[in-house]
Amino acid sequence: MTNGPTAGARAPAPLERAIGDYLDFLRVERGLSMATITAYGTDLRDFAGAVRARPGGVGWDAGPEAATDYLAGLTKRGLAGARGLAPSSLRRRAAAIRGFYRFAFGEGAIRVDVASRLDLPRQARLLPETLTVGEVERLLDASAGPGDTPTTELRSRALLELLYASGLRVSEGLRLDREHLSLDGAFVRVIGKGDRERLVPVGDVALAWLGRWIDEARPALLALQHVEPSRGGPLFLGDRGRRMARQQAWAVVKVAAIRAGLADRISPHTLRHSFATHLLEGGADLRIVQELLGHASISTTQLYTHVTGERIRAVYARAHPRA
Repeated sequence: MTNGPTAGARAPAPLERAIGDYLDFLRVERGLSMATITAYGTDLRDFAGAVRARPGGVGWDAGPEAATDYLAGLTKRGLAGARGLAPSSLRRRAAAIRGFYRFAFGEGAIRVDVASRLDLPRQARLLPETLTVGEVERLLDASAGPGDTPTTELRSRALLELLYASGLRVSEGLRLDREHLSLDGAFVRVIGKGDRERLVPVGDVALAWLGRWIDEARPALLALQHVEPSRGGPLFLGDRGRRMARQQAWAVVKVAAIRAGLADRISPHTLRHSFATHLLEGGADLRIVQELLGHASISTTQLYTHVTGERIRAVYARAHPRA
């Protein structure tokens, strides 16, 4: 009589193969972006490495111990030799592992429902940093400065105007092709997280700067490629005629922030956060803001209501004589 699995049950798959199957599932069945799949793959391969290093004991497929021990080791921040993670990173790592275990159990690769025994660390609700309307105007006006060429001035201003006018993530703005922008229709077609598509309005001021960029500066950079572009080519081009890099785009934001005296106020999503906050302060419906931002869940958008509430209380405290 053997101690193997019961008759008819699948033998536990090797961890690396199960991870590969899960990543294929995320790509083919769930349609997640390659950036998300890459991040999950990195997290799960790190977990697999930790499992291989475990000195005997229970394997990854027998219970939650391997996962809980691994995650516990990542919480030891500040200890000598520890690989502690920030709470947001730890939550993402735990979510990746729990999703993997849920898939493995559903596919019959393991016989224990490990996912049901794994709790996610609590999500810290950090209020996003936002700028006032006046500060945004200072930032936009500071997009051009000494040493800039007419081409870089137009590109920087058009990019920042679009990010604020439509609340795009920087990665979304840089993925845009020329055909995604309708100057006549005053909208941009955006492919966001999870390949979800949305149409976002573009205001008149941003349209004017985008029109100047497209007519006056972009053609010379586009010609550097010496090939016929597909979909009109990238909307924003770098100095060598290729699609503008994320690092270059953030250099634009940072330089403008320094010129405007806002360097310590700028984060990767500052213009996007300000876009959402200013819409809500102006009376926009929360569901409309959710659609414009491309949030899958309304709870993500609701974070901005806390920001506007804080501002209302601050204005009240300054303005009311008996506050």
